[in-house]
Amino acid sequence: MSKEMKIFSGNSNLPLVRKICGYLGVKQGKAAVKSFSDGECRIKILENARGTDAFVVQSTSPPVNHNLMELLVMIDALKRASAKRITAVLPYFGYSRQDRKDSPRVPITAKLVADLIQTAGAGRVLVMDIHARQIQGFFDCPVDNLLPFPEIIKYLEKEISLEFTIVAPDPGGVERARELGKKIGANLAVVDKRRPEPNVAKIYNVVGNVKNKDVLILDDMIDTAGTLREVSLALKADGANKVYAAATHGVLSGNAVDRIQDSPMEKVLITDTIKIPEEKRIGKIEVLSMQKLLGEAIKRIHEETSVSDLFI
Repeated sequence: MSKEMKIFSGNSNLPLVRKICGYLGVKQGKAAVKSFSDGECRIKILENARGTDAFVVQSTSPPVNHNLMELLVMIDALKRASAKRITAVLPYFGYSRQDRKDSPRVPITAKLVADLIQTAGAGRVLVMDIHARQIQGFFDCPVDNLLPFPEIIKYLEKEISLEFTIVAPDPGGVERARELGKKIGANLAVVDKRRPEPNVAKIYNVVGNVKNKDVLILDDMIDTAGTLREVSLALKADGANKVYAAATHGVLSGNAVDRIQDSPMEKVLITDTIKIPEEKRIGKIEVLSMQKLLGEAIKRIHEETSVSDLFI
């Protein structure tokens, strides 16, 4: 007899969780996810979880620390409720930007968070477009890393065009840009970007021909949108025609929305791996849902069938 699948979640992105449950045709697992008066997470599983294949869907998005603790405490609660297997589903994996020692006396928080998730009781991890793919090696359990390309390509093909030069906003994004470029038969350009300090970017050069070309800047996340705006201006200065952007995770902190609005970009595609408030859904921003991709991956993990053809 196969184990029953149940999907639980914290409070970080309930709209996405409901869409995933709708795609799978299952009810969301019952759990009380609250806080004590001092802010401590207080979680109780409100239904039988013994012997189940439990999936905990939780983006570690702002407020990052609280959402991370909700994830860890819920995994622990399911472990102590005798779930057969627990899969942590992180549409957005916070702390992933600190993935190496790039200066003296700094932590590697991506490794720390990986250890915490496993220690809490997760036996498998599903993520969407992790910041650096080597982070998968920080886990001692199976990790599936999905990319949002199917939905991005579907939108571009229907609403805009597939005639783009794909632009990596920094050398670290070349692999991601090359993969999408192969899918749509696009040329590649790279921006030489340096970071003198966090959330500050300086653009030095555009490598590749963008003159009179429509371009699509491709990145894994948009945080303050400072880099995105500077890259779009540099591309226009190099003669690019229309400038678009696509990123998986719309963190959109600080003045990000204003920077996007004031930029020369025609349209910015992001996904719903992070809950996007209505006030940030300006005309230039288009939100694509990952319900099908994440839902299909969860289904295949549960059924013990191949997930690899979703790794476009």
